[in-house]
This record gives sequence, C-alpha cells and structure tokens, in this order.
Amino acid sequence: MPLLNLGIVAHVDAGKTSLTERLLFEAGAVSRPGSVDDGTTRTDSMELERRRGITIRAAVTSIHLGDLTVNLLDTPGHPDFIAEVERSLAVLDAAVLVVSGVEGVQPQTVAIWRALRRIGVPTLFFVNKVDRRGADVDRVLGQIRRRLTTCPVMLTTVTGQGGRDARVRALSLDAEPVVAAVAEADDAIAGRWLSGEPVRARDVRRAIRRAVRRTELAPVACGSAITGAGVPQLRHILAGLLPRCDERDGPVAGTVFAVDRDGHGRRAWLRLWSGRLRVRDRVALNGDRPQTVTEIAVSEPDGILVRASASAGQIAAVRGLSARIGQHVGDPPRRHLYRFPPPTRQALVEPVDPAQRLALFAGLADMADEDPLVDLRLDEHRSEAVIRLHGEVQKEVIASLLEERYGVRVRFSGTLTACIERVVGTGGAEDRVRERGNPYLAGVGLRVEAAPVGHGIEFRPGIEPGRLPPAFVAATEEGVRAALRYGRFGWPVTDCVITMTSSQYCPRQSRPHQKFDKSISSVAADFRNLAPVVVTAALREAGTRVCQPVERFDVNLPHEQADAVTALLGRLGAAIDGTADAGGYLEVSGTLPSSRVPRIAAALPDLTGGEAVLTAHFDHYAPVTGEDPPVLPRRGPDPADRREWFRAVPR
Repeated sequence: MPLLNLGIVAHVDAGKTSLTERLLFEAGAVSRPGSVDDGTTRTDSMELERRRGITIRAAVTSIHLGDLTVNLLDTPGHPDFIAEVERSLAVLDAAVLVVSGVEGVQPQTVAIWRALRRIGVPTLFFVNKVDRRGADVDRVLGQIRRRLTTCPVMLTTVTGQGGRDARVRALSLDAEPVVAAVAEADDAIAGRWLSGEPVRARDVRRAIRRAVRRTELAPVACGSAITGAGVPQLRHILAGLLPRCDERDGPVAGTVFAVDRDGHGRRAWLRLWSGRLRVRDRVALNGDRPQTVTEIAVSEPDGILVRASASAGQIAAVRGLSARIGQHVGDPPRRHLYRFPPPTRQALVEPVDPAQRLALFAGLADMADEDPLVDLRLDEHRSEAVIRLHGEVQKEVIASLLEERYGVRVRFSGTLTACIERVVGTGGAEDRVRERGNPYLAGVGLRVEAAPVGHGIEFRPGIEPGRLPPAFVAATEEGVRAALRYGRFGWPVTDCVITMTSSQYCPRQSRPHQKFDKSISSVAADFRNLAPVVVTAALREAGTRVCQPVERFDVNLPHEQADAVTALLGRLGAAIDGTADAGGYLEVSGTLPSSRVPRIAAALPDLTGGEAVLTAHFDHYAPVTGEDPPVLPRRGPDPADRREWFRAVPR
C-alpha cells in the first residue's frame, strides 16, 4: 500500500492540532475530534501540552485516504521549538502549512516556510478558520504570494466566509484561475493556455504533481478544522497531488527523529528510507558498534502496533537501540541529515528541595539522552547542573517533565548568553609523582594547542605505546575533557588539540603478605583527578579568548519603517549584509550577537505596527571585543588553585 509521511505545521494557534484531529475523525480513526481547549487531543500527550493548549513534542498518528496510508506528524508551533519542527521536517515526504484565515501570515509562519524551503519539503497551504469573523481568504492568498514569495494555486473556493455556515467547494483543475496559476510554473501548460488551446484537467494534475515535487508551486485549500468545512476537499488534494514516499530496496537506512519512554521503557522513532528492518537485526548507529533490535512497532491507522519488521517509507518505534535524535542507520538521503544548532542561552537548574539533587541529576541525564536540544552539563564536584537553552518556554517544558516523570520540582537561575572559549596559542604543564604537593600516584604532562574553528576537542596520547596502561590513558582523557567544560573564564573550551607529553605511574603492588594496596599503586582515578590540574595550567600558559554566539537574521518589514529599524540594528551592533525588495516589503539581512536578538524581537512590533517578521538562527561564534570578557563564576573547586583542588578531590 502506498505511503505518505505528512507533516502538519503552523504558527502557534493557527489550528494545526485541530486540523489533525479533524482528519482523524474524517478517516474514522476517532469517534469525535479532540479539543485543544479541553485537552482531549490524541497527539498532545504531555500534561503541559494539554494544560497550555500548545504542541511541544512532535507526535505521530496514521490514517487511510482510500488506498493511501498517511502518517501524520503534528509538530510544535511555538518559536522556542523551531528546532523540534525542523528535525521533524527532515523525515517528511510533504507538509501542510496551516495559516489562519483571520490573522494571516504570521512571524512563525515565515520561519517555518523558510525551513521547509531550506530542507526542500513539498508543501500545501491550508487557510483555516474561514468560519471566523474577520476571515479573508483573498487577503491571506495575497500575503502568501508577497511575504513567502511563492506561487500559490488556489484549488478550492469559499462562500459565506466569516460565519458558521461557511461552505467550501473544489475548483475544477481546468478552471481558468487554476490553469493561469499552474502556467507560472509549467512551460507546457503556459504555451497551451497563451495560444488559446484547451487545457485538460489530467494535464494540469500532472503539471501540479511535477511542480509540487520540485517545490516550484504550492497548492492552496481553505476550510475550517472546527466545523469540517473544506476538509473532504483537502483529503482529496492530499491523496491526489502530493508526492508519495519512494520505497527503495537495498540496505536498511533510517533516521532517528524522536526518542521517548512509555510504560515499557525507552524507544527510538525511525523513518526508514530503504530496505527492511527486522526484529533481532543488528544495526549500527552513525557507524558505531552494532546493536540488536528487540522490538518493532509500526504507526498504523489502528495505532502503534508491534510487528516483526518495518519496510521503507514506514515510521517505526524501535526498542533495543541506545539511539539519540539525529542519529541514522545506514546511508539516508543527504537532504534528510539534520544538524542541530547550538543553543545560545544557559541557566542553572536547582531542585526546590536540596535533598532531591541526585534525583534531579538522574532525570536531567535521562532527558539529555533522549533529546540533543537538552544540552546538559553536570558537574558532581560543583554539585550543579547547567542547561543550555533555545528559548524561555523550554525552561517550563523541562520543569514540567522533571515534576511529572521524576517528582522533582526545580527552579532556574543565572540565565546568561552561552559563550565558549577558544585557545589562543600553545601551552604546556607537567605534574610529577610526589612533587609540588601532588597527592596522586600519577604523573602527567600535557600540551595544549589551538586548532581550526570547528575542529572540536582532540586528545592525543602522544607517548610511546605500552609506556602507560590503556586504562590510565583513557582516564587522563576523561579528566581532560571534564576540565575543558570550564575554561579560564568558566566557559567550555573547544577547537584545540591536547597531547600527552609525559607520564609516570606506580605499578600494581602490595605490602609483604598482603593483597593489592592502592595506597602504593597507581589507579585510574589518580590520572582522572590529576589531569584537570595539569590541563588548567597548560590553558593558563596558552591563553584563551571568550567567544559569543552570533546569529544570522532576516527582518521582513514595510519600507516606511526601514530607517527606524536599521537605526536600531546599528545601535545594537548588527552588521547588515544587504537589503532587497521582497513582494512589496524590505528584506534586511545581517548578523547580530545572540544576546541582543531578544531586544530586536521585543522592539519590532512597536516600530512596525506588528508587520515586521524576524527570523534568526545561529551562525558562528565571534570573540568578545571592546570589554572585559564575561566570566562565569565557579561554584566548586578550581583546578587552578592546586591546594583547593587537592583538598576537595582527595585520592
């Protein structure tokens, strides 16, 4: 049976979850549509989603449209979850972008549309809420054409819009408005239409299919998810005009786009691109050590059902894999490989009840294991947990999950821009056994060198093979990497090469007539604890520079407000790359430090009467200039203070 993996995406409150519920109802999957207001939707399973009436985690459900099986992905609409949206888009065959017929194209609509274009997902627009007072389909269609700079093809028409009795009917594919719109993207249709030849509906259908697959035009339907007006016509368009998934033979290839836990444990959600995955198969994630699949459940119209295998095109919940979101099995198509942008804010997470600190650490570790967007830094010596964030609402989500799953109530403090440190030069340090107050039976020499941007942290043993037991080398690397989470100014250090230049250890031995005595024998912990002291000294000699995140922004605004907005951007230190006309609006693009993006976002509505659209995403890190580097206070023993460290971390 043919398959279509379809995403439902929209600006918050445009009605995407309501549309998903209506499609489920029309397909007979539910006896009545769920209500966002009542918290009865099938796809919003988290308590916080029901309470706030927003979608936070992408959810999967399935329906039949004739002989076509459609896997529906209901994705978040709040700006804080754009990364959740983008990683879901990467596994889709097509998407429905829901636009409110009252509010029209909104800021997040533009952000999602740009993500769809960037990934290359064929898209259909659904103009929702035609039954609401103030609905204006023609106005919204104009906004889609101007603000999203795309070629829309209206395939339905509405009568009585703005009232509960609004009715929708489908337009014939050979109708003049449809043919004229398709002619903009198809030369053959344009030639016949301009020459006055009759254009057949089947030729228009083929032309739309080709153009949609190439993302050269976007079909548009209108209706109401609440009353059901226009939904039968939408179902017909979904089944007839959107590209279906390509089922490919060959080796198994798939992408992990979600990880969750149910009553039976952890499961990874995979979109399979090719081949067949079976229970007991051994698969490698990102080329690592193979793991055994212990259970496969496939999304079907009757629910998530356990099956012996899953084939290309299907979405499967798999147990037995220690998978993270974004990992892949085999070789997925290149456009479906998703890269996670680094978060630009960070905050300290603390339990309201100090006795629950260990439970907090365990819960955060589980959440970080599921989701790379939960960028966690745990430090047992400092007894602190730092979360790097993509937005303020993410704090509420994390707090809600910790309380629901683990019974831990938390508070956030010290929210800052998440900086990094880069090594400037080369530095070295060495500590030898029983010298300079070294309490460990270990000697280590380390050299730190700067590496190119994007290189990350590379550890090189450096010493001759066999000179030091492998367990001690591994422990040294572990200690080095732990220490580099906190550089000279307290920020994570990256883009450097650390080379082990010397080593000493005391062989395994015992006192006369006794068993092994670790007080006179080196153990791995000696190297793990000494390495932070040595690498901190080497960093002090090499020097580090604090770098702040910089975002690339695009502001779409009316020409009349251009002077006021560009002046504000200049005051905040933006580097404007250029301006361009975009459908009657001005598009201003450039880069701006992440710490100042919220000020732009807060000021734009007043400066432009709510018409400006700001989109911004991480671009690069740049050195902090013109001021003292921001210092992140330490809350535990500092390896730079040898006596403090040696007292706090005894052998």
